[in-house]
Amino acid sequence: MVIDNLSKGFRRNVNPKAAFYKADITNLALMEKIFKKEKPEAVNHHAAIAEVSRSMRDPIPTLTTNVLGTANVLLAFGHHGRGGAKRKFIFSSTGGAMYGDPKRIPVDETTLPTRSRHTDYQKTCRGNDPFLRRTVRFQLLHLPLCKRVRPTTKPARRSRHRRDLRRTHARRQSANHLCDGTKARDYVYVSDVAAANLAALKKGKDVTVNIGRGIATSDKEMFEAIARAAGFEKKPVYAPYREGEIYRISLNAKKAQKLLSWKPKIAIDDGVQMALKDILKN
Repeated sequence: MVIDNLSKGFRRNVNPKAAFYKADITNLALMEKIFKKEKPEAVNHHAAIAEVSRSMRDPIPTLTTNVLGTANVLLAFGHHGRGGAKRKFIFSSTGGAMYGDPKRIPVDETTLPTRSRHTDYQKTCRGNDPFLRRTVRFQLLHLPLCKRVRPTTKPARRSRHRRDLRRTHARRQSANHLCDGTKARDYVYVSDVAAANLAALKKGKDVTVNIGRGIATSDKEMFEAIARAAGFEKKPVYAPYREGEIYRISLNAKKAQKLLSWKPKIAIDDGVQMALKDILKN
């Protein structure tokens, strides 16, 4: 069963075998109605506003969706979920924003967040964690993860932003990068993230587990990987640093290997090639 408001995706991307509800998690009455009907044993919660610059301009929608919306899903699951104490709630958050700008990377799950000049979005990533632990009456698995492989800061696969990589492939548009190209993220291909979430359904209980490759890839390095895949020969056009962005982050995922038997399999170049092929096909 899938709940989505389709603000960032398409109905056709949902598996046709799944029951689908076009709904917003900020509507508690509607969440209660759906959960009462479906009575799930597990919830895999990814719904969020994940745009840092948007949270800086207008924090209320981010706080409402990421905090109140999460509370609504928890309440509906607590009231109507099946399986008693064996019910599982998997909560994914952005590992970069959650930890801030640490002095040393890759960070593990014991790393405390830096005192941040950053955003209300960061607060929702980390702030939900103690809230979850106070509220749940079932198993909790928290999966902080960094960015999935994508051509810009927008989703590369199955999203409304596929035209970005299409234009790069067609050599019609230069790519913009933040700051001077040195800002770095830990990119994970979407199939590796999916595998981690599938493993989390069967393993892990009441823990936080990082999902990442442990490698910080700079904007310049990511641009070069996309350019190679797309046959793109123009130079990047650098843009000003956006307020609230984390400068450099990567995640130590040794705990995921131990508890979930999970390791990332897809390298950056392979992931970019696969994303490009998928986007052009669709």
